[in-house]
Amino acid sequence: MFSRKGGKKTLGKRLYSLPALFVLIFVAGILSTLYFTANVPLINIAKIKNLAKQDVVVKSQVDTAISMLEVLNQKVKTGALSLASAKKLGADLLRGMTYGADKQGYFFADTTEGVNVVMLGDKTIEGRNRLNDSLHDVYYVKELIKAGQQADGGFITYWYPKRGETNPKEKRAYAMEYKPFGWVVGSGYYLEDVK
Repeated sequence: MFSRKGGKKTLGKRLYSLPALFVLIFVAGILSTLYFTANVPLINIAKIKNLAKQDVVVKSQVDTAISMLEVLNQKVKTGALSLASAKKLGADLLRGMTYGADKQGYFFADTTEGVNVVMLGDKTIEGRNRLNDSLHDVYYVKELIKAGQQADGGFITYWYPKRGETNPKEKRAYAMEYKPFGWVVGSGYYLEDVK
């Protein structure tokens, strides 16, 4: 019974194989766990890279909009335009500017006191003080102004409805102050749109 007869394993060898089987199952489980958990961060890393690329696009677009306002301000300095005319023209131009393949990228501008200057031509928003507006406990206009007043502007994440919708979605925006007009100009993107 305990000896090897006809190629059969003895009871001692069978008992020795049982812990080896448990070790093999344990190692396979650890390797499977490592494989699956190692793939999850790769997905997150890819999304983080795409978010960073979108940040670059948005910042670049705001920089371009600020450059356009600077051209108007130069005309104010030379006397070709009054400050009021330059602000009106700047607001009209910002309102009409879009970007992206789907032309869904747009600009907004608020005074440093929180009065909206440009928001897609929406007359229920433009001209209204939004300083105390909040969604999901974020006073987003205050935060945008604060971010925009940093030396190189800044990003915030907040909730805001998409154009034509009423339910707020998570959004990331870049804002920069344009001191000659007393405006904070920004643009952003919805996180759900970045894959």
